[in-house]
Amino acid sequence: MPLACNPQDGTEISWDSVGEGPALLLVHGSALSRAIWRGFGYTKAFREQYRVITMDLRGHGRSGKPTRPSDYAMATLVADALAVLDAAGVQQAHFGGYSVGARLGFSLAVAEPGRLLSLASLGGTYRIQPGTIGELFFPEYDAALREGGMPSFVEGWEARMGGTLDPQTRAAFLANNGASLRAYFAQTEADPAIPDSDMAAITVPALLMAGSRDSGRVADSQRAAELMPHARFVELPGRSHGSTLVPPGPVLAHWLPFLESV
Repeated sequence: MPLACNPQDGTEISWDSVGEGPALLLVHGSALSRAIWRGFGYTKAFREQYRVITMDLRGHGRSGKPTRPSDYAMATLVADALAVLDAAGVQQAHFGGYSVGARLGFSLAVAEPGRLLSLASLGGTYRIQPGTIGELFFPEYDAALREGGMPSFVEGWEARMGGTLDPQTRAAFLANNGASLRAYFAQTEADPAIPDSDMAAITVPALLMAGSRDSGRVADSQRAAELMPHARFVELPGRSHGSTLVPPGPVLAHWLPFLESV
């Protein structure tokens, strides 16, 4: 798989590309990897019309895994995404992100608006609050990562869910490094919110989606759609944060026409 290098600190970012057409950069959520886009059927749905570029966030998948929280500042993640676009030879791309991938998309739209053709946020927010990680996974996630690594993390989340994870998500989680993920989570909650004034200055066409059972992300997506002049919010009935992407059909029923309209 190709690698891009962040010029700021030399961290290598793993990425892949399939299909032809306008570029579409997809970024996964916390503790996952780029494999979810293929596993859940999104790559297949997009590749006939778009060049689908997927990347592993630093600390995830096959990308470099630093262990200091400061290595995961949002500005650094934005530089990772730009390094991937540069390595792929892409000047402008559509962007789709899930959870923290969506927050990266908002930040990229603020920092480098000229690189984006459109922005799709799935279960995203631009203003993460302290305690959010524990709410999304389970309160003892940090101790689980510290004491037992990724197997303990997966065990804890499955206990919180009251069932087993789907095979794609489980495999993505277990491929990660516990120490790197702890550092990533610590910095994620420490990063400041994007100011409302910066959100209001994002003029790229945007589609913001969140599950009806993901109340925090629904509220934040609605607020973002109010601030952004060319954004639209869509609520996905019956979905929690963890089930935002699956099954893909109802999500694609909104996303594909949105891309075509852009």
